[in-house]
Amino acid sequence: MKDSPLLLRVRRELRRVADPKKAPMMQAYMKSAMPYHGVQAVLLRACCKQLFRETEFATRATWRDRVLELWRGAGYREERYVAIALTGDKRAATFQTPQVMALYEEIVVAGAWWDYVDDVASHRVGPILRDHPVPMRKKMLAWSKSGDMWKRRTSIICQLGFKDRTDLDLLYACIEPSLDSKEFFLRKAIGWALRQYAWTDPAEVKRYVRRNEDRLSPLSIREALKNV
Repeated sequence: MKDSPLLLRVRRELRRVADPKKAPMMQAYMKSAMPYHGVQAVLLRACCKQLFRETEFATRATWRDRVLELWRGAGYREERYVAIALTGDKRAATFQTPQVMALYEEIVVAGAWWDYVDDVASHRVGPILRDHPVPMRKKMLAWSKSGDMWKRRTSIICQLGFKDRTDLDLLYACIEPSLDSKEFFLRKAIGWALRQYAWTDPAEVKRYVRRNEDRLSPLSIREALKNV
């Protein structure tokens, strides 16, 4: 498939600011099969700001197409970071409804690594859950039982920023199917979600850990109680 004009523009801009010497180290750190240009986070954000000013989309469908042009066509990891950044463009705020969850599901499942998944889970899926709790609650419960580990992780950490608005019943229900998992990224997610809520209600987190200490992994317990 021929690269889109948007992807080519993104690639040119990333190459302009890249430090190729850093690329192998970034790739090794992220254990990525996809190479890096070598663009640091601050420069990447600046590139996105400039690139998005020149990227038009008037409808949800056009915006989705632009995101997927970058996501599916990417040959370098930073190009996928730009795709995820475009999902959060302020002009796309009204598009953030359960109708776009198929897009985020593709990113989570195909991305299958924490740098992609955690950003989408907390900054995209979470706000949709907050604004559309009824359909999204059902979807997150389904994701929590998925055979895909990254959908499970998303269901567990999507409420990271909710504080006192956290739906505890939903959080615990999303944790439950993964309590006995041996997967590092699920154990870490459980501990992270509990630790984050502990800033709001440490006593509740301690109670939860006590009730489930025979099933929670040492990693999850350690993470959950780190700041208690």
